[in-house]
Amino acid sequence: MSIAQFLAILSARWKWVVGIFASVVIVVMAVSLVWPKRYTATATVVVDVKPDPVAGTMAGIFTPGYMATQSEIFQSDRVAQRVVRNLRMGESVQARLEWEEDTGGTGSIEAWLAERLTGKFSVKPARESNLITVSFKSDTAQDAAYKANAFVQAFLDVNQELRSDPARQYSSFFDTRAKQLREDLERAQTKLSSYQREKGILATDERLDIEVARLNELSSQLVAIQAMSAESASRKTQARLSGDKIQDVLTSPLITSLKAELSRQEALYKQLNAQLGDAHPQLIQLRANIGEVKSRLATETARITGGVGVSNEINQAREADVRASLDAQRAKVLQMKEFRDQVAVLQKDVENAQKAYDSVALRLSQSTLESENKLPNVAVLASATVPTKPSAPILWLNGLLSVVGGLLAAVIWALVSESRDRRIRTVDDLTRYISIPVIGNLGQRATKRLFQTKAEAGVSSRQLLRPLPTPSAAAD
Repeated sequence: MSIAQFLAILSARWKWVVGIFASVVIVVMAVSLVWPKRYTATATVVVDVKPDPVAGTMAGIFTPGYMATQSEIFQSDRVAQRVVRNLRMGESVQARLEWEEDTGGTGSIEAWLAERLTGKFSVKPARESNLITVSFKSDTAQDAAYKANAFVQAFLDVNQELRSDPARQYSSFFDTRAKQLREDLERAQTKLSSYQREKGILATDERLDIEVARLNELSSQLVAIQAMSAESASRKTQARLSGDKIQDVLTSPLITSLKAELSRQEALYKQLNAQLGDAHPQLIQLRANIGEVKSRLATETARITGGVGVSNEINQAREADVRASLDAQRAKVLQMKEFRDQVAVLQKDVENAQKAYDSVALRLSQSTLESENKLPNVAVLASATVPTKPSAPILWLNGLLSVVGGLLAAVIWALVSESRDRRIRTVDDLTRYISIPVIGNLGQRATKRLFQTKAEAGVSSRQLLRPLPTPSAAAD
């Protein structure tokens, strides 16, 4: 279809086109004027990205989808139901009657009211920032602002609960666990104390050092006594074989003096024996003196050699005593080492229980602080104010849309009507659909009709003087 044909169709049906266009515009504007006004109140919240002063961690603003998650929380049923509870909408008699009429009294009135609220509520997170814009539509400006701010407050409350509730649950868990670990620690400490008291162990390392030093001292004493015992045994053997040649006998002053006296008496006896007879009284006296000196010398030698034997017996007895003491001390040290090892095991149990308790106690303290943390990670940047102009209907926008819609409806109606009732509108229609050449235009008006083209205005003189085609040419 050419532009000329299109304009010819509109020109031929201009009354209907104008009527449809005017009807659409009038109806749309009339509906816009009588349609109830809707007001939209808008509030803005900002998500805080500073580290949590209690937990010391960064917020999840850098996590992909964090802002989308916050937006979903804003639009959740939990937030909407919190609005219903905060505003006490469920206590309204009218709301309860509408709920019973709609649902028959089944379900929760809070959920029903929340569903109605979410249909009027919208959330739009910013793309390049951590701002979230929320809007609420209502029949009155005051109600729109009031409920938009109620949604913001409910979101703050729910967001705080989502942060503190898990921490409160963790705190309860850690509190129970801390009590168990404290009981375990007390049992371990009691077991260690009982074992130390039973075994008489107070300062394990110090006492063990003392006992080890005593053991070393006894070992040194045993070595010294063993040397003395070996020496005394050697002297005893020598005394038994040749008692007069042992060192004690040789170094004894009495033995020395007796030997000197014996030598002097024997020398005097030899001298007098050469001069006097054996029966001489002096010789008899000398022989008696020599016998007495020898007897004293033998007695003293026997006494000294006997002392060597007694000394050897004493050394052997001391060696046996020291050896017994050493064995007892060694057994005592070994036992104390066993006690120390057992105490070390018990002390390790106490240390492990203490570490576990300290760790859980730290987590308990942290969770308690987080559960009591009232600092939100979102803040209100701009509260909703009472709108001064309605957001719907917008008269100028509806007027523009009615003009466009009216034109489209009129054009479509004209084209559809033309397709159902086709007429010859232009010279091109004759040549296209009938295939007969046009030789002239009769009855041409002096004035042009609306949207009339040059082809419709008439044919030229040359077209009138053009010879008619022959039948054979027309047939061709």
